[in-house]
Amino acid sequence: MTKVAGMAEEVDNMSHFKGIIKSVTGQTVVVVITSSTLPQSGEIAHVSKSPEIKLEVLARIDTEVTCLILSESNTLLVRGQKVEGTGKPLSVPVGKQVLGKMLNLFGESSEGEDNFDLLAPIYAPAPSFSLAVNPTEILETGIKVIDFAMPIPRGGKVGVVGGAGMGKTVLLTEIILNIINRQEAYTVFAGIGERIREAQELYQRLKALKVLDKSSLVIGQMHENAANRFRIAQAAATIAEHFRDKGNDVLFFADNMFRFVQAGSEVSQILGEIPSEQFYQASLQNQVAEIEDRLVSTEDAAITSIQTVYVPADDFSDPAVSAIMTFLDTVIILSRGNAQLDLHPPVDLLQSSSSFLKRQILGERHFEVYTRFNGLLSSYVRLSHIAAIVGEEELGAADRLTFKRTRKVINYLTQPFFATESQTGRKGTHVKREDAVTDIEAILAGKLDNVPDEKLKYIGTLKEAKLI
Repeated sequence: MTKVAGMAEEVDNMSHFKGIIKSVTGQTVVVVITSSTLPQSGEIAHVSKSPEIKLEVLARIDTEVTCLILSESNTLLVRGQKVEGTGKPLSVPVGKQVLGKMLNLFGESSEGEDNFDLLAPIYAPAPSFSLAVNPTEILETGIKVIDFAMPIPRGGKVGVVGGAGMGKTVLLTEIILNIINRQEAYTVFAGIGERIREAQELYQRLKALKVLDKSSLVIGQMHENAANRFRIAQAAATIAEHFRDKGNDVLFFADNMFRFVQAGSEVSQILGEIPSEQFYQASLQNQVAEIEDRLVSTEDAAITSIQTVYVPADDFSDPAVSAIMTFLDTVIILSRGNAQLDLHPPVDLLQSSSSFLKRQILGERHFEVYTRFNGLLSSYVRLSHIAAIVGEEELGAADRLTFKRTRKVINYLTQPFFATESQTGRKGTHVKREDAVTDIEAILAGKLDNVPDEKLKYIGTLKEAKLI
């Protein structure tokens, strides 16, 4: 088995430094070094009489060192307090000992069990380019619109991208529920700056599905300080890397990657760094790359990364959104217009994309059906504008047929979710990719021309709905 950089090991002790707090400003502390031993970058330090407060060494100038407060409160810090380094970087527990656990940034379990044997530092270099393996297999989700029009690569990176209230977390949860029982893989979930309610609901769902024993959740809640939220992604990536480097496939879920960038921007402002465009940190691209480059597949095993990306004010040109999307193999764009038309999941079929839309990957039949539908979709958008003005009946016979059949496929690609059964009253469905291709092929061939469009909404397969 190839050993990848960042593979978990027992963290070696480093030398300890000592100092006295000179000043406290917001989330930063300036410490005057009083020992001959100098601090290491990234070293964790503790404050005397307040051991629960953790400081991370950021930079040193002469005999003074700037530290970032990782704990929730700084009200217990005053000038003159003694500070002592731990000789260790910020580390999290890894391996099978974290399965079934919900952890915070410091590896503390929600169950209060903190006696973990194996730790790994959260900062690690990405695997070398020569070790990375390109994905070649499709990971089926059972969600028709994804498997048909924007397939997910096993071992690739996927983004669920959309504005506020578009159902990103719902779609992510549905993907988790649909694939976690069908994959021989460990699951690592990174909750970055999101509501604890969502993490708790996911925890209970995984427990009900009896798959919690192969899952680990690392949560940084939205009320926690920026430093904590920013490092949650690194902590979760460290756990995922360890499983991969031990030869286990990993399903890595992150909700929400925009919050990761946002937290990084807040940390940058705390440190007084000069911002770049739209007040984002100048190191935005590098910070995203440091995480994304770690979540790659190697010859040992695959990490399939599925991330939600919030789009502020529905502005897809936002620098943070653009920076994240450059690393994605499959981009699932959620459309507010489709949501208003009651098309759920509200996926924008024209704007979404996947690097897996290739004949040699999809197979001959799927590729041909998709290519035909995609061609009709472009015409449908043009015809829908005309129909909205003059009416559908004013379209020519050929255009009307194109319009009706394409709309039937769009309706067919809606789907009731297991994750929303209690809200919608519709029983969730799981549809195989080959069944979805067969059904869409039948619709495009005109076999359902006499079926009302509305009957194709929120069904599983045509056979299950008794429409064919």
